[in-house]
Amino acid sequence: MSANRGYGIGEVSDIAGISTRTLRYYEEAGLLVPARTANGYRRYTPADLDRLQEILLLRHMGMSVAEIPSALSATEDERRRTLARHLETLRAERERLDALIRTVENTIEHIEKGVPMDDKAKFEGMKRDLVEQNERKHGAEVRERWGDTAADEANRKMLNLSENEFERFQELGRAINESLEAAVSANADPTGDEGERIYRLHREWLGFTWNFYTPEAHRGLAEMYVADERFTTYYDGNVAGCAAWLRDAITAHAR
Repeated sequence: MSANRGYGIGEVSDIAGISTRTLRYYEEAGLLVPARTANGYRRYTPADLDRLQEILLLRHMGMSVAEIPSALSATEDERRRTLARHLETLRAERERLDALIRTVENTIEHIEKGVPMDDKAKFEGMKRDLVEQNERKHGAEVRERWGDTAADEANRKMLNLSENEFERFQELGRAINESLEAAVSANADPTGDEGERIYRLHREWLGFTWNFYTPEAHRGLAEMYVADERFTTYYDGNVAGCAAWLRDAITAHAR
């Protein structure tokens, strides 16, 4: 970086490990507004990067974008207390990850050496593995849209499922995908009876991770299925058009 020219938005994206879309979102919200060159390019200063670091820390702590401005102007003592609370959260997260690591290690040992592994350990490992996969694939977008608190609560709810509940959760996921593929292949109307049936299956499936259901949030999630190519790829893996069909069914029936 030249002291005169600063960092471009792509450079800041690489340094911070966040998308340029997120940086633009913070700019629109007034949290991080870089200077502009004569030709309109954004230029981030080292001070901007310091502010971004604080913003990302606060977001990781579960603060909404609307709450961050007041947090940034907090006193040193208030900031210390906030960080202390966050430290406790991080320690709890470390314990959770340590437990997941032990489960994975035990599973590998079971596969490679035939070391016995009880059914409860396998079950807990499956839940934790699913949570980790979802975090890697979709965690950033989910947290940006609904906040860290909602994402963490969904993860905790998943980890607290009983074996029967987890089995039903997986059953519903398979049933939704199979029904979608059949409906799209048959050129069924998503606003009709089959669309309503699949919508209800999907709503029940969400209930295993959502603490509170609203039709608005359901429709918002459905829009992500077609806006984010990763969701679209998942649903359209065998039959093209499933993600859009599911979005249309949810939009029609989540009222």
